[in-house]
Amino acid sequence: MNHLIGMGVALVTPFKHNGEVDFEALSKIVEFNIQNGTDYLVISGTTGESVTITKEEKSEIINSIIKTNAGRLPLVIGIGGNNTKEVILELKNTDLSPFAAVLSVSPYYNKPTQEGLYQHFKAVAAASSIPVILYNVPGRTSKNMEPETTLRLARDINNIVAVKEAGNNLQQYFTLLENKPKDFLIISGDDDLVLDVVLKGGAGVISVIGQALVKDFSKMIHLGLKNEWQAAKDLETKLIPIINLIFEENNPAGIKAVLSQMKLCNDIVRLPLVSATEGLKSKIEKALHDLNLS
Repeated sequence: MNHLIGMGVALVTPFKHNGEVDFEALSKIVEFNIQNGTDYLVISGTTGESVTITKEEKSEIINSIIKTNAGRLPLVIGIGGNNTKEVILELKNTDLSPFAAVLSVSPYYNKPTQEGLYQHFKAVAAASSIPVILYNVPGRTSKNMEPETTLRLARDINNIVAVKEAGNNLQQYFTLLENKPKDFLIISGDDDLVLDVVLKGGAGVISVIGQALVKDFSKMIHLGLKNEWQAAKDLETKLIPIINLIFEENNPAGIKAVLSQMKLCNDIVRLPLVSATEGLKSKIEKALHDLNLS
């Protein structure tokens, strides 16, 4: 799964002022990422506001990205949820041939046990014709997938090939890295922690900020993968202020404020999310100016 090493980006879904999906802006963001060094694209994740996208819109978004990408970068599709049966149906009813892998989020709201998480992902993997990336994000799901559960899935099920770990817990990352099967990938979902993870053996990141600061963030990841830690750390120091800002209120309002100031899309999000406050936008504008990107 070498095509999942490096910097993937969790694409936003741009909206027009009337609330419809802005496909022109979406194509612009995809092209911007392809031209500036992103390694792969992730469709319909948390940052893409997947929970407020209709099935019809999701299909149109997929087709738009596939068309713009034109086979240039690997694509990962988000298919997950808290109803195992519905996830399986979506997997079976989706043409997965354009994708390198499925990113499947840990079930939210239900608060399953660790055994429940194991059985859910076992069933999801059995239904998928392509490799599966687990997605652990306890800040959103209210339930942490413990390292032993992730490692058990990695050992037991051949087409579970990676985890996007977003628990914002370095010790959990290190436990996974120390005990994982050789070819199982630990992918960071925490932009602020990814460099430390990569320097310890992680495979890279599925990033939020990366789709805006493509060149610098991608360079940092690849320096880390080559263990050029000092140059990587220097870049991290430069980027951390804006990384912290984009998560100050909610995601993806923060990254959309960045992309808006870069003239790539509007800063509109769908309810129950709201756009970044004027105060945050001002801080983002200053941070981009300091990076010579505004």
